[in-house]
Amino acid sequence: MTPAQPERRWRAKAFEGEIVPFGATVFKEGHDLLRVEVELRDPDGAVTRRRLAAGASGTDRWQAHVPITAPGDWRFRILAARDDWATWLHAADIKIAAEQDQELVLQMGAELLAGRATRVFKDARTTLLDAGRPPQDRLRAAHDARLAAAIEQAPITSLETWSEEHELHVERARAAVGSWYEFFPRSEGATRRKDGSWKSGTFRTAEKRLPGVAAMGFDVLYLPPIHPIGRAFRKGPNNSTTAAPGDPGSPWAIGAAEGGHDAVHPDLGTLEDFRRFVRAARKQGIEVALDLALQASPDHPWVREHPEWFTSRPDGSIAYAENPPKKYQDIYPVNFDDDPEGIRAEVLRIVRHWIAQGVKIFRVDNPHTKPLDFWEWLLAVVAEEHPDVVFLAEAFTRPAMLHSLAGAGFHQSYTYFTWRNTKEELEEFLSGLAKDSADYLRPNLFVNTPDILTEYLQFGGRPAYKVRAAIAATAAPTWGVYAGYELFEDIARPGSEENIDNEKYEYKQRDWAAAEAAGSSLAPYLTMLNRARAEHPALRQLRNLELHWSEDDAILVYSKTLDAAHAPGGRPDGVIVVANVDPHSVRETTVHLDLATLGLEPGAEFTVRDVVTGARWTWRESNYVRLDAFSEPVHILEIEYPRGR
Repeated sequence: MTPAQPERRWRAKAFEGEIVPFGATVFKEGHDLLRVEVELRDPDGAVTRRRLAAGASGTDRWQAHVPITAPGDWRFRILAARDDWATWLHAADIKIAAEQDQELVLQMGAELLAGRATRVFKDARTTLLDAGRPPQDRLRAAHDARLAAAIEQAPITSLETWSEEHELHVERARAAVGSWYEFFPRSEGATRRKDGSWKSGTFRTAEKRLPGVAAMGFDVLYLPPIHPIGRAFRKGPNNSTTAAPGDPGSPWAIGAAEGGHDAVHPDLGTLEDFRRFVRAARKQGIEVALDLALQASPDHPWVREHPEWFTSRPDGSIAYAENPPKKYQDIYPVNFDDDPEGIRAEVLRIVRHWIAQGVKIFRVDNPHTKPLDFWEWLLAVVAEEHPDVVFLAEAFTRPAMLHSLAGAGFHQSYTYFTWRNTKEELEEFLSGLAKDSADYLRPNLFVNTPDILTEYLQFGGRPAYKVRAAIAATAAPTWGVYAGYELFEDIARPGSEENIDNEKYEYKQRDWAAAEAAGSSLAPYLTMLNRARAEHPALRQLRNLELHWSEDDAILVYSKTLDAAHAPGGRPDGVIVVANVDPHSVRETTVHLDLATLGLEPGAEFTVRDVVTGARWTWRESNYVRLDAFSEPVHILEIEYPRGR
């Protein structure tokens, strides 16, 4: 049965407004036809049933797509039964046509209708038993549309079998749908003094950037840690181990004399300034996501008050964080082994503190380096108290841990999307997200981070930036960018995948307005992508991604659709994405579409409009495509379905 987490250790998940495929394997000996339904009990206890349709012949799989309309804990179970009426009707069609046992067959059908007192059942039964009429005429009464509708409401079945009941945990839409933007508040409004030193930006100056972020269509703003930064072993520019006076250090080196995880860096302002920033963002339609990094600088109050929370080395020093060859001498990782209860209490206190300041979203740094049972406990406690709070896992880790974090309660997760760049890699990756793990894992497809500037972006130029953004924004309901992406910041620190002059270690001034005025910014493209997401509800679903085929090994093709029954306004919605994933080429090929997955009849011709350029074409099953990476490497084609579909 699905939806389900594979081991059924944790609940399956969905989000408000998601179209969820319920499925089961159902079979019976012999040739009887079956009826399969899903019974749903919503959080208020109301019960509804939906009929499942048979899948591919020979698979015994049954499925129905059901819109989930409210957050909370839903329960569902599957009913399987012999469909006595459909079984009889199928046999009757064959036997009446073959003139075999006609009277007996019609009498058997009449007996199935016996005891049903409504007029439509009585009329059909009378007709089936009317020996004065030809058998074919009498059989037509069994195919009457009114009778079919009545039987659909009151099925004629036997041998009913119920599955066990399962739970579906439904969360608010933001748990799965959002456009994320990341910036460092200390850089927004940072200025150089006459002596060359920097004056930090503040929450007040960062407010001025909010309208620009909102204008691009982003609705979640992620802030790296905003806490005091340690001075011991502070990193300098480009991860240098020597910091000069005035170097701000890495925000992830949390804690100083001014406080720890519950404090605000004095350069940014006060706690009230932060609350004001959150309110200002909300007025722009933006939710603020705050970083939750469970680690400490050597100056953090924890180091003095709770040395047992860290790992001591044989020489008496505390072990700093490292991921060889990377070293983070300015950060001490927390060791959960010696005082797990004390650490749990402190982290819960911190999360509650920031929730009280208006934060409803947390981006969790490196959760895969902390115990899984800790997250299972923390997220359950917070969900019980604040079911609208969302946690994003920065889980760049092995699949087993990534999936387990999702099962344990994380609402969404980073993935290896940034390193999946070829057509073959992307087909496997995107299909897996939509088909294999969507019952419990929700991807957040960030195109870059302060730590990740892939070779694809370093050497792909403007085309690469467009390709990655277009795929991220259309392939998953949640995606994100780190500030500077729209300015094509593509120069890496030698020997690394990080930007040179990285904002993690220094202030960074950007002239957004000048870039847009010069036409050198990608902001209009990002705005177009978020507008397409707003206008096409199909793009805000995960499970509906379908791969199509092109004759070129660099042309990726996929679609996302909603049928009329599930799309707002009762009109079908469909988008086809055709991307040239080789940013250094011009590609010409033929694209072959599976029209059935688009809700179109075989041989249909239909109009598509490219939301990137506004161009319109008539398309069919096979279509010529030319994508010039140096102009527009991606088609995002909205299907103009005929009226009445």
